[in-house]
Amino acid sequence: MFTIPDKLSSLALGNREEIYNLLFRAAWKTLQNVIADEQLFEAAAVMVLHTWNQRLEAHGHLHAMMPGGGPALTGDRRWIKSRRIGKGVRTQLPERPAGCCAQLRHDPVSNCDGKYLCDSEELKSKFRENFLALAGLRRLHAGGKLKLNGDWEFLQDEVAFDDRLKPLESITWVAYIEPPPFENCPPEQMAKYLARYLTGGPISDRRIVSHDNGFVTFLARIDKKTGGSDEVEPIKLRGAEFVRRWSLHILPKGYTKTRRFGGYWNCRRKDYLAECRELLASAGLAAEPSETQASSLAAAPDSDTTPCCPKCKLKMRRIGFDEKPSWRILMYSPHRPQWYRDD
Repeated sequence: MFTIPDKLSSLALGNREEIYNLLFRAAWKTLQNVIADEQLFEAAAVMVLHTWNQRLEAHGHLHAMMPGGGPALTGDRRWIKSRRIGKGVRTQLPERPAGCCAQLRHDPVSNCDGKYLCDSEELKSKFRENFLALAGLRRLHAGGKLKLNGDWEFLQDEVAFDDRLKPLESITWVAYIEPPPFENCPPEQMAKYLARYLTGGPISDRRIVSHDNGFVTFLARIDKKTGGSDEVEPIKLRGAEFVRRWSLHILPKGYTKTRRFGGYWNCRRKDYLAECRELLASAGLAAEPSETQASSLAAAPDSDTTPCCPKCKLKMRRIGFDEKPSWRILMYSPHRPQWYRDD
């Protein structure tokens, strides 16, 4: 996960397309280079943009999922599996072949210190550099691509803008790495985890507790930085403030918030997957079908998929179905709000 610092949130809200595009570019460039330097294999990633936190405040960040291995970048055709990076020693590799951009590696150790896939501190540092560099945010400013009006007009001056960014160069940015939840975790479970971030808005209906007397109350997880855990607390906002916060997360029309990079890139994906399967098979690492996949393959096309009651275990019978109408249909129906009719 890659996160924009809070001090850049206001700038991002006024320049959503430019800043969020930069977030994608900086995150992928960081992942690609760090994985190549430390793991020596070709990276691939699926990234999903999120712009909110539990309180619906502006909080631009990316969720990324990538495989824990890939085709070698060392010039020989082989599969390289990622290694946990602990407190072990960096080992100097033999002279690297032409075109290989990595020269150091971490040897796996049994007592891993919690880091996974690559050095998270290196990831944070490189992400900050790539975002703020002359090819990043400073390039957007120099090219006049940023909207700096009103209270931000003074930042049109290059010196003032540079002074604004300097404090961000000395703080630690957030780039969080998390391994699969358990050993031999099936890949489809990781895909399902990422899929939860693909659709839906800033808040689900089940988190909204009430809407009374012009106030909206909803549940939000307690910030872990203040000593909280997975516990939740009620947040009470005026209706107008609730709508304002929700509206902060409306992306530009047609904006693509899910993107693929590296081996998963559309023009590369077919060859990349074929190469991965070939190298895995030659290394004897071809994955066996998971229980979920095996059961789905074994099931007959016309098998009974009727769900059972979790308590009595009897087959359930659907007695009704209401399809949720789209906003387009709702706003042009006789049931549309009065304030919308007046417009």
